[in-house]
This record gives sequence, C-alpha cells and structure tokens, in this order.
Amino acid sequence: MIEILMERFQNNMHRHPDVSWESVLNFLNDDYLETLKAMEDRGGEPDLYVLEDGSWIYVECSKESPLQDRSITYDQPAEDMRTKKNVFPNGNALTLATKMGATLLDEDAYLYMQKLEDFDTKTSSWLLSDAALRKQGGAIYGEKRFGRAFIGSNGAQSFYGVRGFRGMIKL
Repeated sequence: MIEILMERFQNNMHRHPDVSWESVLNFLNDDYLETLKAMEDRGGEPDLYVLEDGSWIYVECSKESPLQDRSITYDQPAEDMRTKKNVFPNGNALTLATKMGATLLDEDAYLYMQKLEDFDTKTSSWLLSDAALRKQGGAIYGEKRFGRAFIGSNGAQSFYGVRGFRGMIKL
C-alpha cells in the first residue's frame, strides 16, 4: 500500500505542492493505512490534498465516483425509507464511509479539488450535509458539468446509478 501511495503522490504533485513524501510517511500509521487500503480496494485511488487552509486530507481521487458504491442513499434513515417501500439501494454513503474508517468529503474540500482537476464529470458524489438540511430530509452532492463544479441537493433517500461518494480522512 505504501508503494501505491508513494507513486500516486509523486505523480500528482499539484495536489500537495511543497510537501515531501517523507513528511507524509510520518503520519501514515496502521489505522490510516487500513482506511487507505479500503479506499484503494473500492477503486477510490486515495491521494493527499493540501487544502487552502493548509490542512492535509487523504481523499478518493478516482475520476468518477467508485462504481461498486453507486446507487446508494445518503444515510441509514434514508435507506430505511426505501427498504420499507420494497426498493433496495446498494447501501448508504455514511455507513459505507464509516465502515472504511473515513468520513464523506465536505463541500469546501470538494470545490477546492474541482479547481485543480476534473472529477465526477459523468457521476456525482454525496457530500457531507449539515444537520439542519438533513433534518428537513435533504442532502447535498457534487458534480462537474460543462467545465464547472456544481453542488446540488436531493432528498437523502434518492439514489441513482451514477451517484456514489468520496471518502476522506484528515491527517
């Protein structure tokens, strides 16, 4: 896993300028590596991003939302709503991220990533939604169309064949 992460790190320096691989290695303990392996196993291609505020995150950088975790609702209550109607999504973003040891990518980080390169040009990704929005039944997602990043909202129980999520961990 270390070799995969190192190669991806070296091939994508625009995501983490002025950061040395050696400094990243100081953070990669067994817990982080387990989560990063889970991200890699699902096709997420995790890599380090240095955000505008200087914080470091590992995030799934696959060009499109990983295939195996699409057609999912936002969270467990939303999935339960569908199941009660005999409609069966492939799970939900919050639970799947938590099982990997990750959280969902938030809106600010998603928009920053989209400034540096194109993600989700054919798919979309559920993003971490605030409690007030979720209490009203909604959740947000991001996508990039026509060269521009968009943040949209849906009912949290919505699920589409092109919508998944991007997991992240803060270092």
